[in-house]
Amino acid sequence: MPLTMADTGEENIIKKVGGNPETRKFLESLGFVVGGSVTVISEIAGNLIVNVKDSRVAVSREMAVKIMI
Repeated sequence: MPLTMADTGEENIIKKVGGNPETRKFLESLGFVVGGSVTVISEIAGNLIVNVKDSRVAVSREMAVKIMI
């Protein structure tokens, strides 16, 4: 399921990062790698604030749907 459907505060494991090669490289540079953990902190108007690799990152809804957990 996409990251947008994750429950707030629940730790999830990233199964797949989709999108074009440019998008995947950008997301991987932020720490979204297969096998890594991600936790949704909050959601504001569909955009997510997540904890990934001990950092808080804001991700747009368009990017979040490309991250499968």
